[in-house]
Amino acid sequence: MKKSPSWLRTLIWAAVITLATVSLASLAWTRGEPVNALWVVVASVCIFAISYRFHSAWLMAKVLTLDELRATPAVVNEDGKDFVKTNRWIVFGHHFAAIAGPGPLVGPVLAAQFGFLPGLLWMLVGATLGGAVHDSVVLFCSIRRRGKSLGQMVSDEVGPFAGLIALISIIGIMTILLAVLALVVVNALAESPWGLFTIAMTMPIAVAMGCAMRFGGGKNLGWISALGVIALLGSVWAGQYVHGSPLESWLTLKGTTLAWWIMGYGLLASILPVWLVLAPRDYLSTFMKIGTVAALGIAIVILAPTLKMPAITKFIDGTGPVFAGPVFPFCFITIACAAVSGFHSLIASGTTPKLIATEKDIRIIGYGAMVTEMLVGIMALIAACAMEPGEYFAINMKGETAAVVSKVTALGFPVTELQMADLAASVGEKTMVGRTGGAPTFAVGMAHMFAGVLGSKAALALWYHFAIMFEALFILTTIDAGTRVGRFIVQDMLGYLYKPLADTRSFAGNFIGTTLFVAAWGWFLYQGVVDPLGGINSLWPIFGVANQLLAVIALALGTTVLIKMGRTRYMWVTLAPLAWLLSVTMTAGWMKIFSADPRLGFLSAARDFAAKIEAGGTAAQVKQWSQLLFNNQVNAFVTGTFLVLVATVVITCARVWWQLLAGKRAPDLHEEPYVAVTPT
Repeated sequence: MKKSPSWLRTLIWAAVITLATVSLASLAWTRGEPVNALWVVVASVCIFAISYRFHSAWLMAKVLTLDELRATPAVVNEDGKDFVKTNRWIVFGHHFAAIAGPGPLVGPVLAAQFGFLPGLLWMLVGATLGGAVHDSVVLFCSIRRRGKSLGQMVSDEVGPFAGLIALISIIGIMTILLAVLALVVVNALAESPWGLFTIAMTMPIAVAMGCAMRFGGGKNLGWISALGVIALLGSVWAGQYVHGSPLESWLTLKGTTLAWWIMGYGLLASILPVWLVLAPRDYLSTFMKIGTVAALGIAIVILAPTLKMPAITKFIDGTGPVFAGPVFPFCFITIACAAVSGFHSLIASGTTPKLIATEKDIRIIGYGAMVTEMLVGIMALIAACAMEPGEYFAINMKGETAAVVSKVTALGFPVTELQMADLAASVGEKTMVGRTGGAPTFAVGMAHMFAGVLGSKAALALWYHFAIMFEALFILTTIDAGTRVGRFIVQDMLGYLYKPLADTRSFAGNFIGTTLFVAAWGWFLYQGVVDPLGGINSLWPIFGVANQLLAVIALALGTTVLIKMGRTRYMWVTLAPLAWLLSVTMTAGWMKIFSADPRLGFLSAARDFAAKIEAGGTAAQVKQWSQLLFNNQVNAFVTGTFLVLVATVVITCARVWWQLLAGKRAPDLHEEPYVAVTPT
């Protein structure tokens, strides 16, 4: 096919750049006037196109210098089980489904308390210059090293000590990650029989699909998939009839009870055969994720909603009611997965590098999936900011309805008890006040988008519970898959104490490893559920700090590899986002531990509760204060431990960089031997 003339291509890209600039300027300079969400969509799509066309091409050609003639692990080590040469679009789907969990939906919704502009700018800049670089570099390093994990690569390229610290950090970070994700599910489904019915029905659907796929000899996959999706949508529709039935009391569960059920699910899903629950649930969630995100994007374009949340709110000073902390650094850790997420490094050094058929696919998979996830985060931000701000804040604040409504109105965002009652009735819930965690807010926004496209609010409740199912379905997928991965890591560590426990074929090893790991994240989940603030105020910032500290480790590895490859002049590509994330996470971690504001600092909050206990109160109050005192002390210890561990890894890496640049250490790369692609 004949290429268009160079002058025409230049003109087209100049127009795209101009359109992006005008759109961002319109968003940034507008004050006190309604802003159409299409400006956000246009700016985001243009930035997506520019970054992929130019930045990704430069990164792959100049910094990483991909070699499409070099055989990948999927080719050299193909075994039909773990190493499988796979079509690039299938790998893209797998990788995107794995990295695009609830983070790009929940983070932007919570950060909307600062206004739509800070989160928007962070996602556009962070995803392109930080997240896409992070994902691509880790994926490149792993492919050149036989698909090794992040911890193994740090051990090889930096040293065994740094590798051990990285491994401990990964386990700790995964513990917080899964606890927060489970808390989002609990907050979305507690006291919601319709939502819980829908999610409960996905269990037998997944098992039936798993058995059909397992024992059907690989036949009729199309029919199995179609029937599974139909059954899933049918369970959403049938959930409305739970109200008034004998099932209603059974499925109206408190948060604490639901937390125990989720822990039990994680335990079983990790031990049971992968084909029975985990694989079919992954398969179902991929259909729902891609289809629903695409439909939401179309709805936003059709409706072109007005952004009712201001560009910047007064809460940038840290007085926000959704969670405490100023816009710097907390906007940048609240939005992780749609900008920069260390969790992605576990996927980019996990299954994905074992499937890629050629190095040139790193561009579409590593870089492309990340900027696509950025667009998902942008849509979540639009869904939250298109709501009435008063309703947004009332949903995300804990307390009695009258008190919450009064407080939100006093903050300058009017809302009434009748308004919140009508909202709850319209979506088929008893109350929408205090439904913290971000998921219910996103579900309300999505439901209004879909209902608006159809021109009728009659099915608003159906769309709301569809959105809840959509979020909870793949959050639970992350929980069961994450628990399984965590079990492998725990078993590896148990192997140092008693070697047979490391054998993944051992039921005793599987059970002990899973129990220990579930107990770890389950404890944090339970503390979040009983927290009067909803848990999200303290756990989500810890999650953000931990998640991006993991990204710091990954970028430190990338910088080490670039120096060893002789690409010293390009080390700023990984060093710049590393320095930014290190400053953000260290500042956030320090503030979470030592801030004098009890709403923000763990130690000051602990002292505040200790003073209340000493002053005396009712037995119930003293019990609650004692629990919160202990929670804050533990949170301070966990956050401090993460900061020390990652600082240790970075200092160790910096020492290696100095030795390499000063010529005091040989640049010994631990890549696999070069194998050329065999001509076909």
